[in-house]
Amino acid sequence: MTRLGRAVIRRVRDYDRRTARRDDTRQILVDARTPVNYVMVAPVVKAMRADPRVRFFFTASEEPHRMREIYRQARGVRLMHPGRAALTAFDAYVASDFMWARLLRDTCRIQVFHGVGGKYGFDAPTDSMREWSRLFFVNRRRLRNFIKAGAIDADSPAIRLVGYPKTDCLVDGSIDRTVVLRNLELDPGRPTVLYAPTWSPASSLNAMGEDLIRGLGALDVNVIVKLHDRSRDLRQMYSGGVDWVARLAPLMTGGRMVIAPGHDICPYLVAADVMITDHSSAGFEYLLLDRPIVRIHRPELLSGALVHPDYANLLADVSDSVDDAAGAIDAVVRALADPSQRSPQRRAVAEDLFYNPGTATARSVAELYDALALEPLNATITLAEARCQPSA
Repeated sequence: MTRLGRAVIRRVRDYDRRTARRDDTRQILVDARTPVNYVMVAPVVKAMRADPRVRFFFTASEEPHRMREIYRQARGVRLMHPGRAALTAFDAYVASDFMWARLLRDTCRIQVFHGVGGKYGFDAPTDSMREWSRLFFVNRRRLRNFIKAGAIDADSPAIRLVGYPKTDCLVDGSIDRTVVLRNLELDPGRPTVLYAPTWSPASSLNAMGEDLIRGLGALDVNVIVKLHDRSRDLRQMYSGGVDWVARLAPLMTGGRMVIAPGHDICPYLVAADVMITDHSSAGFEYLLLDRPIVRIHRPELLSGALVHPDYANLLADVSDSVDDAAGAIDAVVRALADPSQRSPQRRAVAEDLFYNPGTATARSVAELYDALALEPLNATITLAEARCQPSA
């Protein structure tokens, strides 16, 4: 940025500080790269939507031409082009990925993170995270890794240990498995297998996805294929340049197989008796349900996605690891016959990776109201309770 540009920003921010609003209205900007980025903050938005003092706006600072696509399943959202957002005064900016929209007006920047898979430096960033005003950590492991990597200081005032709001619905009983399956036109009386690969040209989807789905089709089970948002992106770096919806649609036969239409995987996790993945955050999220996981081991994927070695080992410990489609089919049969295998390991890893699941949304809401300097309406948890956190 030029010297003139920096001077303009300083003048605008000085003006904002001198003329700070005196009423109770607050404005929050949510930034996203993909639809699932919105899924990460949706529980908090829903919890605060009834408050007339709070207004949410939604943008896509890196690919504004994709805004409507990114938020297409979000209802009643106010979209704002990043050019306009840059000139607007916001009390908070919320991102669930390492995005940094250019905003001329000073604001409280809040990072709520995206996933718990340990990919792409999320658990050991090489860049400083000190410019963020708040860091809503999912677990103590990530917090320790940030400090160890030098991304933040151990006594940083930005640290907030809140948990993972997205997965509260997995433990609070709010999702009905039967309703999910009937909405997908699948038989709730039949066992259900969820295949949820991550995105990458090196993913199991690209390497063996069609063979795997054909093999699953030979079993007497429902099959839900949940594509990652990026696997629907036709660019080479994300999907390998393949239109996976079109490629897989002919395989969805017999009224027992479906490509999941929603971006939020949580309903499909609840519906599934067994999950197959390679290395996705959703694989760890499934641990909260204590059901068997089949892991397709893809060394090229782990290397290309910069997966933290601890997370690769954790997923291997809780899963039946296989190398090919035939092995995955055999593992599914074993899992359905004895779903209790590895249950102690699953529960232990879930406890490690998810801080107080079921109440993360309430803590996030309390912390967001605090960042807004606004008293919450109908608070289900006080800020004092949200801060009752033993040392990391």
